[in-house]
Amino acid sequence: MTLILVVDDNEENRNMLVYRLARKGYAPVTAADGLEGIRLARTQAPALILMDMSMPVLDGWEATRRLKADPATAGIPVIALTAHAMVGDREKALAAGCDDYATKPIDWADLLDKMRRCLDREAAP
Repeated sequence: MTLILVVDDNEENRNMLVYRLARKGYAPVTAADGLEGIRLARTQAPALILMDMSMPVLDGWEATRRLKADPATAGIPVIALTAHAMVGDREKALAAGCDDYATKPIDWADLLDKMRRCLDREAAP
């Protein structure tokens, strides 16, 4: 079963993602802030991370930069989940190290497609 780490400070968002990911056959694990997300990425080695960008303690921008700077977690694809949909926000997420970008409210079909593409890239030789 494919482990997916959901990092989001909003409990409703986490619960919705966990429910929907589990129904699609994924094994979701959650973190409520960027520091916890980094810790779980190191200990759980998820196949993919869904990262909220606006969180307390450590935001998704910095958490992603730290994950991508650490050889132990650098290869884990990160998809930014954010309500930031202004011009340049996608580029900012990619510059922070995110592999893709999805806006909230989440378009579930689009997110699943982005997840599959990231996971397929990681599985490719």
